[in-house]
Amino acid sequence: MELFIAFILGVLLGSFLNVVILRVPKDETVILGFSHCPSCRNTLKPWHNIPLFSWIFLRGKCAFCASKISLQYPMIELISGLILLLLAMKFGLNLPALLIGFSFLTLLALSMIDFKYKMVPDSLNLLALIFAIFGAWSIDGIFTNFQNALLFAGGFTLLRFAISYALTSSAHRHAKKTITSWSKNYHTYPFIEAMGEGDIMVAATMGALLGVKLTLAAIFLSALLALPVMLFVMKGSKEEQRVPFVPFLAMATFIVYIFDSQISRYIEANY
Repeated sequence: MELFIAFILGVLLGSFLNVVILRVPKDETVILGFSHCPSCRNTLKPWHNIPLFSWIFLRGKCAFCASKISLQYPMIELISGLILLLLAMKFGLNLPALLIGFSFLTLLALSMIDFKYKMVPDSLNLLALIFAIFGAWSIDGIFTNFQNALLFAGGFTLLRFAISYALTSSAHRHAKKTITSWSKNYHTYPFIEAMGEGDIMVAATMGALLGVKLTLAAIFLSALLALPVMLFVMKGSKEEQRVPFVPFLAMATFIVYIFDSQISRYIEANY
């Protein structure tokens, strides 16, 4: 019964996440206002908003204008249900597990927004971090989570500075080779940022959720998960080559979190 409750709660929260994913990038409120069809703008009836089932019964089409409803909606609801179900199987249904679940659900919303819009809203990033820090079983655990969050936020900030400096210096050296009389007093090279500020906040959330060793394992796993996608888009345009990295960080974090005992034993046995 506890697992069933966790899954249903996750599905319901997933329905709310769809609202967050749709409205936050547009700077719209996620609390006020009724859900409506983005095509015909008709307000949806309560029975049109039943998570998972409404999409199936409506056959993926709006009840008013028959325009297609994105598969994203039931998928986010199903994934959200599975996230809370797996966490309940691991820890049971309690407050720390719920806070951890809320952190992962917020990371799911961030992943979809980053994937669709190439943006990582600070409001959701901060919310995921707060949930991760307070998702502990003791006061000492909260302080440890906060310490690990600061460690990885600082580490990623230094990494961002170092790599950005190296890339910008390389561009500077290349620009000096092509300098002309009219451009000698101007910078003809861009400042290249190695990673966004959103990635730094996600790293802090990872640190709070996983601790030092497991966060390093998750970062390595995220790179492995992203590698096939990076290889696939290499031949595309510069815009197509901009692969959002938050989805891979979030996915790797959840995988490592669920299998933390097995991964910890492997690290201790081999390193």
